[in-house]
Amino acid sequence: METTGPGTDAPQQPVTPEPDLKDWTWVLERPCPECGSAAGDVAPTDLGAAVRATVPRWHSALARPDARVRPTPTTWSPTEYGAHVRDVLRVFTGRLELMLERDAPTFPNWDQDATALAERYDLADPVVVAAEIAAAAEVAAAAFDAVREDQWDRTGLRSNGSHFTVASLGAYFLHDLRHHLHDVGA
Repeated sequence: METTGPGTDAPQQPVTPEPDLKDWTWVLERPCPECGSAAGDVAPTDLGAAVRATVPRWHSALARPDARVRPTPTTWSPTEYGAHVRDVLRVFTGRLELMLERDAPTFPNWDQDATALAERYDLADPVVVAAEIAAAAEVAAAAFDAVREDQWDRTGLRSNGSHFTVASLGAYFLHDLRHHLHDVGA
C-alpha cells in the first residue's frame, strides 16, 4: 500500500494503527476468545512442529491478490501482519536463546509499532515476506526442538516485569503466531 504526497513521488507513511497496549500474558491462563488458541493445547516438546504448521497458512494468506490491502485504514494488511510475524519469530528466537544462555535474563524491549514504521511494513513484498517467515519459522522451530528437558523451567523477564519460563514463553509465542493468522483470516 503506497501513497504519495502532493507534488512528490516519495511514499508516505500509512495511517498508523492505534498501539496495542494490552498485556497479553493472560493467554497463558485461559483460551483467547478472539482466536480460540489455548496455551496449554500444545506440549512444550511439540512447539517446533506447531510453529512449522503456521507457515503454509501464512503462505496462503500472502498469496492472496489482496495481500497488500488494508481492510480499514488503521488495520494492517496481511503483508504487514506477515512482516510483523517474521519479526516476532526472530525476536522470540532471540529471547529463547537468551534464556538458555543466561540465568533469568531481562529481554531487551521491542517496540513493534516503531519497527513497523521504521521497516515500512506497508511497502513489503508479500512473496519476500512469505519466504522470510518460512526461514525464520524454521530457525525458531529448530531452537524449540533443541530445548532439553531440564531447560523448560529456565526463566526470563520481559521489560515490563512479566515472568516467563522457556515453556510459557513458547506457549505465549505460539499464541501470537496463531492470533495473527486469525487477524488475517487464514
